[in-house]
Amino acid sequence: MIDPGLEHHLILITGPSGAGRTTAIRVLEDLGYEGIDNIPLSLVPRLLDGPPLDRPIALGLDVRNRDFNATALIELIDLLTRDPRVALEVLYLDCGPTELIRRFSETRRRHPLAPVESPAEGIERELDLLAPIRVRADHLIDTTELSPHDLKAEIIRWFDRDTAGRLAVSVQSFSYKRGVPRGVDMIFDCRFLANPHWNTALRALDGRDPAVAEHIRADPRFAEFFQKLQDLLLLLLPAHLDEGKAHLSIGFGCTGGQHRSVALAEMMGSALAQAGWPVSKRHRELERKGVAAGAAGSTGKVSGA
Repeated sequence: MIDPGLEHHLILITGPSGAGRTTAIRVLEDLGYEGIDNIPLSLVPRLLDGPPLDRPIALGLDVRNRDFNATALIELIDLLTRDPRVALEVLYLDCGPTELIRRFSETRRRHPLAPVESPAEGIERELDLLAPIRVRADHLIDTTELSPHDLKAEIIRWFDRDTAGRLAVSVQSFSYKRGVPRGVDMIFDCRFLANPHWNTALRALDGRDPAVAEHIRADPRFAEFFQKLQDLLLLLLPAHLDEGKAHLSIGFGCTGGQHRSVALAEMMGSALAQAGWPVSKRHRELERKGVAAGAAGSTGKVSGA
């Protein structure tokens, strides 16, 4: 954590092109940071010559910087680390080369280190160039399998300064076929409940639909399961808050991530919000299909009643 007694709070964000640096800076700006992207390395120390800001600085640096090189960046990190006025954290956003190639292919952008060659060649050069900086990072987030929403959640988890006295709860659904999502603290399996997939009238719907939810509620095991799980979570959430935890993620999984897990995430999210907890809901598989919209979408917030 950053010492509030120091004059300048600086988060230096770097990593390979396409790994999510721009997204990270925007999230930090939303959290109240001063965002600055691609300032020349030689000018960074001058940021600290003026009066201190009342908020931290999120500084994005990558190979597009005019005077960028690994040695100069490491020297800058050492300089800022030794400066008694500065609290420095280095955030490195990593990503696998295959995924980086896919992202460049989707956007049809030229790689800054291979303007007339294939993105793969530029990616290889950049990963080699950044290897010494990667090992100096205070925080490393691998974005290979992260959606922009996932990356936002990780940034908030590590850098949200306004977490004192509250516990943010994230409730999400997923399909076991696609694997367990990253960063989930508790996982509950819904596959024992009645599956709406086998009802042809419900198959094309998802767990946010009242008819699907009612079908699941009709399972004789549902009521006892839901009540005991709700009681358990309402017991555990204050305990996690007392331990200083700022964020807790709860996952519900089923076979396809469309019906049972979605319905349970919706119901439990609403129940916890009614109990006064700040809750966000997301549905991973629906997001992949591009159909997570409205209040149940990837950034939908639930207010306590």
